[in-house]
Amino acid sequence: MSDTASEIKRRRTFAIISHPDAGKTTLTEKFLLYGGAINLAGSVKGKATARHAVSDWMEIEKERGISVTSSVLQFEYDGYCINILDTPGHQDFSEDTYRTLMAADSAVMVIDASKGVEAQTRKLFKVCVMRHIPIFTFINKMDRDALDTFDLLDDIEKELGIATCPVNWPIGSGKGFKGVYDRNEKCVICYSDTEKGTKEGIATRIPVSDDKLLRETIGDEAADKLLEELELLDGAGADFDLDTVQKGDLTPVCFGSALTNFGVEIFLQHFLNMATTPLPRKADIGEIDPLSEDFSAFVFKIQANMNKAHRDRIAFIRICSGRYDASAEVRHVQGNKVMRLSQPQQIMADDRKILTEAYAGDIIGVFDPGIFSIGDTLCAPKSNFKYEGIPTFAPEHFARVRQIDTMKRKQFVKGIEQIAQEGAIQIFQELNSGLEEIIVGVVGVLQFDVLKYRLENEYNVEIKLENLPYEHIRWIENYQDFDIEKLSGTSDMKKVKDMKGRPLLIFINAWSVGMTEERNKGLILTEFSRN
Repeated sequence: MSDTASEIKRRRTFAIISHPDAGKTTLTEKFLLYGGAINLAGSVKGKATARHAVSDWMEIEKERGISVTSSVLQFEYDGYCINILDTPGHQDFSEDTYRTLMAADSAVMVIDASKGVEAQTRKLFKVCVMRHIPIFTFINKMDRDALDTFDLLDDIEKELGIATCPVNWPIGSGKGFKGVYDRNEKCVICYSDTEKGTKEGIATRIPVSDDKLLRETIGDEAADKLLEELELLDGAGADFDLDTVQKGDLTPVCFGSALTNFGVEIFLQHFLNMATTPLPRKADIGEIDPLSEDFSAFVFKIQANMNKAHRDRIAFIRICSGRYDASAEVRHVQGNKVMRLSQPQQIMADDRKILTEAYAGDIIGVFDPGIFSIGDTLCAPKSNFKYEGIPTFAPEHFARVRQIDTMKRKQFVKGIEQIAQEGAIQIFQELNSGLEEIIVGVVGVLQFDVLKYRLENEYNVEIKLENLPYEHIRWIENYQDFDIEKLSGTSDMKKVKDMKGRPLLIFINAWSVGMTEERNKGLILTEFSRN
């Protein structure tokens, strides 16, 4: 096996998804702790003086204690090279999560043991199913009072329509949480002395066959309950089948507490044994094999001003095949240009390390002088193909944006265009107006706050937002066949154009969409556009 092939086979690239506050960022930090990437885990929430989670690097994230943008973290563990994509849990930033899932080969779903499957988990899960992404479940917060374990599994199966296979089983919850039973090794694992933020702790393994020691350690009541539940589980649970897991039809489930490190390393080890190596990706010439010698990649995220001192702009790239060599040229397919990528780097939240090479499965950041868009393909100079586009989702909230100081027009236009190119917002103009009238569309209203905050802090521009009543947007798939000016619509419809000059229609009422299609024979309206 070539060096490139063995490096690719070591890679595991996954996204962590959850409902807000299920403990996703805490779990990410503990993975980094076990990989030796950090020495002390930060706290996602807390006072202004407290440590902040490594993956939350934006000022607004540190202030609010929520993730608003995906971050990328790479570390080594037990011979594997792991790329974690930590995503925002809050639904107002779900579009960023959708795009990030396009760059992952599997997903870790974090569920709060006291709440079960929540609304956002459902939404993100559908994206995983759409892409047949293998899903691994970590039921977190067992150190707090939890729902019945069978009810939790039932909830996942009913709500998400995926079979579950517990890899381990919890013994109690809250103050009565004693440990987990490992179904493979047929032993109970108990912990002691695990401190918040550190990985030290003693794990005691007790074979379930040693009834005397088991009862001495966890008590008669917990032992009786465990043996009874295991009997039920062996009779009712789905059998483990790696093929079914890798097709995304069966989710292995582990239990633990990210806050106290309970069960985190066990989960990480099981996950790495089951997760796939980098997967092939669809392109317009068919599937591209990750082990192919030729380098190829796509841009799934753009982030401006990660480094305030340099006012830089980073394009995040998922390498899909071959080996990337920093000294070699690549073809930017959409720009039809052969070039060298500038300042290739591995990003650890807001820390950077300049790279000379990277492999399929890796996520790298490159300096973007404003030429890349989300969904762009990069490949070897002699190749010329495009990876499948990344969908642009329909915004549900609209506002007219006006700058307060008209002398800062230049900074305002630059700022709003750059933030739009990142995919955090979408900007539109009325069909026949100049840039004076800008309408911003967002998936979640919190994005308006982020826009205001970033324009003020990164571009020194104050804005005023005037909410608009529109709730529905449609791209016109076959706009070349129509004279948009003469398009017959409804009274609540407005004609706008996007950044690429493509015409769109926005409506106040859902029923107006169908009526507009009826009035314009042959008109094809779609809810999302591929970049």
